[in-house]
Formats: sequence, C-alpha cells, structure tokens
Amino acid sequence: MDTTTAPRPLDETSVRPRPGLVLASASPRRLALLQQIGIEPRALLPADLDETPRKGESPRELARRLAREKLAASAEAARGRDDLRDSWLLAADTVVAVGRRVLPKAATPDEAADCLRLLSGRQHRVYTAVCVLSPRDERRERVVEARVRFKRLSGRELQGYLASREWEGKAGGYAIQGLAGAFVVKLVGSYSAVVGLPLYEAMTLLDGAGFPVRETWGGLA
Repeated sequence: MDTTTAPRPLDETSVRPRPGLVLASASPRRLALLQQIGIEPRALLPADLDETPRKGESPRELARRLAREKLAASAEAARGRDDLRDSWLLAADTVVAVGRRVLPKAATPDEAADCLRLLSGRQHRVYTAVCVLSPRDERRERVVEARVRFKRLSGRELQGYLASREWEGKAGGYAIQGLAGAFVVKLVGSYSAVVGLPLYEAMTLLDGAGFPVRETWGGLA
C-alpha cells in the first residue's frame, strides 16, 4: 500500500504579500536598528524638511513635530505608489538639548566644536520622537527622553574627534555608537534612542498598529 502523503492543496487565502514597512528616513543608524530587531523596510522615503525650531518651541515638542512632519511627507509619497499604498510607515526625529537650547546637526568643524565644548563635562538630554502610521492611517507616537553626561574633554580629545569627521550631520555633533561612546560617563534611559530609534517603543508602536514585528523571529509571530 502506498503510504505517501499527498501534498496538501495550496490555500490561496494564506498566500499574502509580506507586510511592508516604509522608513521615513535615510539614516543608516535607524535602518540598522530596525534590522537588529528583524525588520527590513520595504522602502526608504526620507523627507527634506526645515528643522529650525519655532519660537518658544521646547526640544521635546520640536522632536515630536518633526517626526510627525516626516511621517506625513513620507505617507503622501507612499500612498501614491501601488507597491507601498498598504504599508505601515515609521518616522523618527532626534533632538539634543542643553536646557531649552537645541543643538544643531553639525555641518562644519566649528559647529561641531561648539557643540562638544558645550557638552563637555556636563549633562544633556536627548529627545527622540517616534511616529507610526498604519495602512488605515491610524497614527501612534511616543517621545523618549534620555539623559547623557559627558566627561570633560581635553583639547587633544576634541581635536581628535573633529579630525575623525564622525560628527558630520549628527545632532549635537556626536555619535554615541562611535568614538564618542568613550566620552559618556553616564546614560540614563534608552541607548538606542540616543542612537536615533528607541527599539522598545518602536516595536510597541508597530505591534499596536498591527504590524507583525516578530514575523522573522523563528515562528514566534
């Protein structure tokens, strides 16, 4: 008797396109963080915005507003494309501040040096806002605050870091995941938020919006 089991007929209802996520950022750091938790965005749709703080706007509210604006711009582009129309979207923005003073994303050595001298030997705050939009256009968001204290930087350390050019385009003129990690005396809060995307909050928001964040976790979805 032939005991070979016949293949089961394909259930067409179970064959669905893999859920897609659009990252509203060109940041390699945010992409790497998403990949760390098993999420590979279907597309990157960064938004080119004026990030100048408004009069009286707090660092926290600036981060929230910019994340919302990035999300809206990315959503407008994604909803106009057949391959991305039903995707989830994620946007984030990171602001480094000393008190209410917002530090720029350093574009020149002088700008970076000014930031680092201000941060030297003192505590500052990092605010990262995360916004998620579902395919039904339901938005969820969170602002995460971390406190970072730098050691007092010597002139040699300052010049060495400026020569590395690691500061280019970084909020506050430094990247904690790089050489500047050696400057950090104390960190209270989420390390990944300081890098650019708080993973716990991002995963929670995506999960709440219906995105299967654990799909690639060995069958745990």
